[in-house]
Amino acid sequence: MSAGSERRAAAAPGVVPAPCASKVELRLSCRHLLDRDPLTKSDPSVVLLLQSQGQWVQVGRTEVVRSSLHPVFSKVFTLDYYFEEVQKLRFEVYDTHGPSSLSCQEDDFLGGMECTLGQIVAQKKVTRALLLKFGRNAGKSTITVIAEDISGNNGYVELSFRARKLDDKDLFSKSDPFLELYRINDDQSEQLVYRTEVVKNDLSPTWQPFKVSLNSLCSCEESRPLKGLVWDYDSRGKHDFIGEFSTTFEEMQKAFGEDQVSRPAQWDCVNSKYKQKKRNYKNSGVVILADLKLYRVYSFLDYVMGGCQIHFTVAIDFTASNGDPRNSCSLHYINPFQPNEYLQALVAVGEICQDYDSDKRLSALGFGARIPPKYEVSHDFAINFNPEDDECEGIQGVVEAYQNCLPRVQLYGPTNVAPIISKVARTAAAEERTREASQYYILLILTDGVVTDMADTREAIVRASHLPMSIIIVGVGNADFTDMQVLDGDDGVLRSPRGEPALRDIVQFVPFRELKSASPAALAKSVLAEVPRQLVEYYSHKELPPRDLGAHA
Repeated sequence: MSAGSERRAAAAPGVVPAPCASKVELRLSCRHLLDRDPLTKSDPSVVLLLQSQGQWVQVGRTEVVRSSLHPVFSKVFTLDYYFEEVQKLRFEVYDTHGPSSLSCQEDDFLGGMECTLGQIVAQKKVTRALLLKFGRNAGKSTITVIAEDISGNNGYVELSFRARKLDDKDLFSKSDPFLELYRINDDQSEQLVYRTEVVKNDLSPTWQPFKVSLNSLCSCEESRPLKGLVWDYDSRGKHDFIGEFSTTFEEMQKAFGEDQVSRPAQWDCVNSKYKQKKRNYKNSGVVILADLKLYRVYSFLDYVMGGCQIHFTVAIDFTASNGDPRNSCSLHYINPFQPNEYLQALVAVGEICQDYDSDKRLSALGFGARIPPKYEVSHDFAINFNPEDDECEGIQGVVEAYQNCLPRVQLYGPTNVAPIISKVARTAAAEERTREASQYYILLILTDGVVTDMADTREAIVRASHLPMSIIIVGVGNADFTDMQVLDGDDGVLRSPRGEPALRDIVQFVPFRELKSASPAALAKSVLAEVPRQLVEYYSHKELPPRDLGAHA
């Protein structure tokens, strides 16, 4: 390997890093608070609590706004956001009597509000009534919470540098220059961002274009100082310093704006030792930014807060292998004290997904049963028996429809899921034609066995991989699900029977028994963890930005 390729390998920028959790800022305000002070208005502050392992834990408290019934708080709360978790928040408003401390014992309670972080993120702005104890309204009091995504992982830039008339450091040949680009951190330390390849024997080199994330380049702060160092390569590692220059990403961008002619993107490459010693020293060459291309990388939050709705469909296995629902050994047995595995999986996943659908209406389908009135086998029937509208009101509506459906159908078979995948895919295909990031589809399939129509299912999944949808399959019961793992593309690219590869990995398969003893939150986390990446992959591939960028910004 040559020295140049060694450098290139060491400095390859790789993919744009995605943070494990997005950061969300919450800003609070209230209106029409109760007036608890006899002589003046209330002095409100808000305490934010986060539910953790069943307990409310205080995140922080706003400042006190003196004598105001319509306070706007300057305190900003920053929270880690996880799509796959239900993050319950509680906001408590107090009329503060003592100093703004952590204790609220002497303060008057003006009302509280509970919601999930997912609900706030999905709506960007939530206004709710404040409630007193026992659920009574606190007059006309309301609290407004505004969310903003501050993850900062919002893109990458491709830079192309060249230089002109660099100093010659070699006796018998010309210099072998390479360029290093550094970011200046807040503590004035220097962080290497990129090192170019070496261009041999050339005083006016053109280096290969390179890509770096904005996070890596300037910590997403366009005015952060940057420094470029130019060296003459030495195979023993004792490189000769040619010169340096300073700039910012903001300055680079201006050079490629409308006033490009008036502000050329070039810098004197200065060696400070020569500048001190030589009276007429000007520079050791000129470094030129030949090209700059900015690529915005949008996050899951960008799309959701830009107005993308997530439509949730559940498909339930009603094949005979589940056992007679009237028998307590059946996987469909309705135990009044303990929900069966179908209900546990449905509620754990559905409760999260419904927060991202503005009308909270969820599609519920069944397959593998004989259904009334003719008792013919169906593999894509609405469990509310309304073929015109298969949607139910929230997750509770789906649970009720499932329980009402069980005594009315005859469990049969086989376990064919391709018809339901194709049904949801037809809706997703209609959405794709809008060329907007407005609706993404999640299909949750709950089944007690390996699918019978494996070839058709693989074909349907490969077709669906081109559409705005993700598929989650939860294996219920104790069957051998080994053959189902082939549908989850984690171990390689799923192919149709004709050999066509899936465009994206859109299937997540989870055997319920592996999470049986875990909490519903752990099940939802395992099942939904890949959805944000799948959604972003789809819209990035289609080059579709979030719908409402202006409102998000």
